[in-house]
Amino acid sequence: MAGCRSGAPGSEQAWLEVAQAFIQETLCPPGKEPDVQLAQLVIDCVKTTWLSQGTSQGLTLPLSYSFVSVKDLRTHQRLPCCSHLSWSSTVYQAWAQEAGPRGVPLPRERLLLLGTLTDLSGNLEQECRNGSLYIRDNTGALDCELIDLDLSWLGHFFLFPSWSYLPSPMKSPGEGHVELWGTPVPVFPLTISPGPLTPIPVVYPEMASRLLRYRSKHRNVQPNLAGNLIRFSALVKSQKKAYFVLFLGGSSPAGTQVSVIVQVPAQLVWHRALCPGRAYVLTELRVSKLPGHRYRVWMTSTSSQLLPLKPECVRELELELAGVPLEADPQSLPRPSSPQDKKRPGPDCLVRDSILLSYTGMVTDTLNQPAGLYELDRKLELCLAYQQFRGLRRVVRPGVRLELQDVHLLQSVGGGTRRPILAPCLRGAVLLRGFSHQVPETQFSHQVPQASLYEQLVWEHQLGLPIYLWVTKALEDLACKLCPHVLRYHQFLKYSSPGDPSLGLQILAPILEVLIPPGCPGRNTHSEILEEPHHCPLQKYTQLQTPCFFPTLAFLKEEAKRRAWASFDPKTLLPLPEASHLPSWQLNQRLAWSWQCLLPSAFCPAPVLLGILVPSSRKGCLRLRDQSGSLSCLLLAQPLQPLTDPRLIGCLVRADRFQLVIERNVRSSFPSWKELSTTDFIQKKQARVYVQFLLADALILSVPRPVLHSATSSTPPRTEPSPPEGPHIEQSRLFLLSHKEALMKRNFSVPPSASSETLMLFEEGGSSCVSQHPLELAGCASCLTVQDEWTVELASSQDIPEVLGIRPTLPESSLTDLLSGNFADSLVSFSAEIVSHLWMKPGSSGAVRRCVKLTVALETADYKFPPHLDVYIEDPHLPPPLGLLPGARVYFHQLEKRVSRSHNVYCCFRSSTCVQVLHFPPDTTVSAPLPHIYLAELLQGDKAPFRATASCHVVSVFSLHLLWVCAHCTSICPQGRCPRQSPACPTQTSVSQASIRLLVEDGTAEAVVTCRNHQVAAVLGLCPSEWTSLLEFVRGPGKVALQFTGPGAQLESSAEVDEPLTLFLWTLCTSFSVLRPMVLSFELERKPSKIIPLEAPRLQRFQCGESPFLTRVNPKIRLSCLFIQEHEHPNALGALVSSC
Repeated sequence: MAGCRSGAPGSEQAWLEVAQAFIQETLCPPGKEPDVQLAQLVIDCVKTTWLSQGTSQGLTLPLSYSFVSVKDLRTHQRLPCCSHLSWSSTVYQAWAQEAGPRGVPLPRERLLLLGTLTDLSGNLEQECRNGSLYIRDNTGALDCELIDLDLSWLGHFFLFPSWSYLPSPMKSPGEGHVELWGTPVPVFPLTISPGPLTPIPVVYPEMASRLLRYRSKHRNVQPNLAGNLIRFSALVKSQKKAYFVLFLGGSSPAGTQVSVIVQVPAQLVWHRALCPGRAYVLTELRVSKLPGHRYRVWMTSTSSQLLPLKPECVRELELELAGVPLEADPQSLPRPSSPQDKKRPGPDCLVRDSILLSYTGMVTDTLNQPAGLYELDRKLELCLAYQQFRGLRRVVRPGVRLELQDVHLLQSVGGGTRRPILAPCLRGAVLLRGFSHQVPETQFSHQVPQASLYEQLVWEHQLGLPIYLWVTKALEDLACKLCPHVLRYHQFLKYSSPGDPSLGLQILAPILEVLIPPGCPGRNTHSEILEEPHHCPLQKYTQLQTPCFFPTLAFLKEEAKRRAWASFDPKTLLPLPEASHLPSWQLNQRLAWSWQCLLPSAFCPAPVLLGILVPSSRKGCLRLRDQSGSLSCLLLAQPLQPLTDPRLIGCLVRADRFQLVIERNVRSSFPSWKELSTTDFIQKKQARVYVQFLLADALILSVPRPVLHSATSSTPPRTEPSPPEGPHIEQSRLFLLSHKEALMKRNFSVPPSASSETLMLFEEGGSSCVSQHPLELAGCASCLTVQDEWTVELASSQDIPEVLGIRPTLPESSLTDLLSGNFADSLVSFSAEIVSHLWMKPGSSGAVRRCVKLTVALETADYKFPPHLDVYIEDPHLPPPLGLLPGARVYFHQLEKRVSRSHNVYCCFRSSTCVQVLHFPPDTTVSAPLPHIYLAELLQGDKAPFRATASCHVVSVFSLHLLWVCAHCTSICPQGRCPRQSPACPTQTSVSQASIRLLVEDGTAEAVVTCRNHQVAAVLGLCPSEWTSLLEFVRGPGKVALQFTGPGAQLESSAEVDEPLTLFLWTLCTSFSVLRPMVLSFELERKPSKIIPLEAPRLQRFQCGESPFLTRVNPKIRLSCLFIQEHEHPNALGALVSSC
């Protein structure tokens, strides 16, 4: 504003010259001679106001003040300010302290503002009046707000001694408004209109109400109505016209009330001058019938006036009423029932009634300015959304005092709102009782479009207050996630139209369809204001249970980690008694990797996933990104259908059905199971969090392209490369993707086994594509490097002669080659379901270096029981790709097949390997029961189940081993002490281990079963206390081994053992306590393989009495025990044997 000032005049004469020039240019009628009288009147008015305060400090003129025009104020004043003529610094400091500790007081500017107070913005036609106030001079008009308006001030020229100016929050040139603190000082004396020469004939509310209901000869008379102002409604603005309704009554509050509709544009300014409790006279009213209503109402005419009621200036008009009433009393008319009224509240849907009251308080905080949400007196919330508060929005801020008349009080609305809510409908009025001393907050100032999404939610979608409060909170969370880098605020909160939908409304549409019942009636503004009993969207409400929330990706990621580590319990992952027998290396290996899957139902309320889909060149995966960060994601178009459309990059993805996966990696050094509750042995913890979902369960929304770069990349955009010299032709190339290899930093190699596909190069010219020279890529004749400016689009199937698909299952021939020793093609591809995922350290189970072992069940077309296979992932392919979880179905492409020294087939990752997840793990992990089979079915080779259950009988015991080993080095520990000396083990903890080999049969075949550790106790039929006592007897020698080769037992031990222990174990293993029927759950000791052929049945001689028999006996099957269950029907096994 320095350009508007007088340049610090050194004398009163200089100040007067500047003032006269300003008055002539700004205030005098243009094109006329200088008005010396007007200039002198203005200066005298300024001088009088300046001297009247008594703080002029001996100066007759305010030399530190300068005049400002409307144009200069709107153009040059970019920051909020205030000006108080004749205020000293002490007075201003006291005034500024009223802004409170949290607010910033308005800075002071020494400016003099003059102008005409009017309700015309610029055009003098009556239709341009909408109830607003303006200050106008020769340079333009400026919106203003005034607390107590006197209608006689309109059209007069004033000096405004105390005011504040607030520029437009949208930073639009020419916008802003003035708040007039003090009473304006007229430059010309105001003319006081004399009272009427004769008393005005008036009717009072009771007679006016009867005039509406009775047919009489006075029905065409335009009477004058007198009464006390009981209340008046909000100013309603529609596309056709604006209006408000005032209610006049008698001296008694219980008396008759009459409503009067004011919709003449020149009379809308009355809304600012009315004061409830005062008496008024409305002249020349007319009777009108509202559309859709049966009864008539009073309405002002173009010649109506609003006058203060003076008893000496009025007389009551006596009218004789005759005839039959036309209609009932409007106040007693029943309101038409709506579908919502007929719905009876149930236990889960308790409908409550709001309380109608009046309240006066101060705004203490702005909760959401575009949504009309504020805080009152630090204890209540105020919602102005159910009124058209566009003009009020610019005034209401912390520090403003409001009087709310006929406002609804709602308590316990739910949806995340805990405090009571005050919300006025169209029936009530919001009166300004004091301006704020504070500078407006800027956190929401850039989000206020002229017609925002919030207004559309209330007026078109008919949201109730509980749902509206939740929606505003959801939109605020969404704006924090997406604005301003992904979207601009005005794009996100813009008014939604059929051809231009709002992105915010599209995100909330699936939820609103559930929350808003179909067929909700629209708001009838006349009924909402006039009818009794009162009915509006705020009258009845139901407590809302928060349906969902939109967390930031950073919050979702951190919350997933927090929950994953909070639920991480080594004792749960390795429950007893299994953990008590594991050595240290095996214990820590089993804890090295674990995972957890969180569904939306695990949160309360359920989260909705939202983010921009972007690629990550560093991670080699897709990611969802918002303002807070990014989250890796794994997407499938549908089950068994991978994501192939690159146009999804840059789109906004919304999903309420997803799996939030946390893979936990732990480096620990637990000595034994006894220390599992001590977290000090956990050396390092890492968690990989990602989300996986189906596009069929997601909502894909396009985002305006010009603002996408800042959301998808943190690096500045590269400049376009300079075109080479000569003509530059843009080209399009059609490629057929035959296969892809593992992600590597630099990968120009093509495996020798690659098929010789020929890819054609096309040049796009005009409307057709002309074929050019073919580009041979398969034989490494040339290699293309994808440039940053290239775009990839998915071609239609018509452009591709043959699409290479993924086989969901393997044919039998492929399975035969896979499990055989044929190495003609060592690269294999198959789809399988992951059974287990295990991280292995160097030296554990024969691992040479760190790797991940996946046990997969091959998906076969003709096999009832899928064979199992081990897949190893080693460096540099660690960490493994996303989605390799137990229960997931995965397609492995070009794995390297290998055969171990024990002739087991397994596979390894190599540089050409590609992995594609086909199906996510099920949401609920319900383990399918193992198939119940006969042992003879295991002789079918690779078609036999890897895991199964069989009802069998223990024939004999082959061997029994009980020992105590060092938990660190697994050496035998006599007396529970490790004998290792150089170097000594860091811990002296020992663990017990046990194994027993049994011969079982079920009448169809025999099998050798190996049971370990706690399973041995089940085989021997010992309870936990007996098993513990037995192991304590073994602790002394450290090892007890029994080999059953005949009718007796041979003892093999590391120390002298008493004969009773040997006798006890021999007696126990040969008793019917062990040799009994049982239900055995098992797995094969070695995975199916065609490398070693099945052993042929051999001839064996049997003696039955005196007759020898010679028969072919199948080889014994070798099994590992999983679980032992006692047979429910002991005689059933005998019946089975006799039937075979």
